[in-house]
Amino acid sequence: MARVDKIIKEIELSGTENGKIKVATIIEPYDDAEKAYVSIGIFLDAQSEAPNWSAYIPESNIESVIDALRCAKEKI
Repeated sequence: MARVDKIIKEIELSGTENGKIKVATIIEPYDDAEKAYVSIGIFLDAQSEAPNWSAYIPESNIESVIDALRCAKEKI
């Protein structure tokens, strides 16, 4: 299981009483200490220790994911 290195930002999760979106850098998500990853965790209850959903994004894919999110925002 991945270990959180540093919480980058916590964002209020719309439509919930106390949910959060937490963006963090993580260590060893796939037993691979050589690569850097960012975790985006969705917590329906911000006090929970584990997210309800999460995604690990390799450092090499971050810009592409940001571009895709911008495109999605334009289409909403």
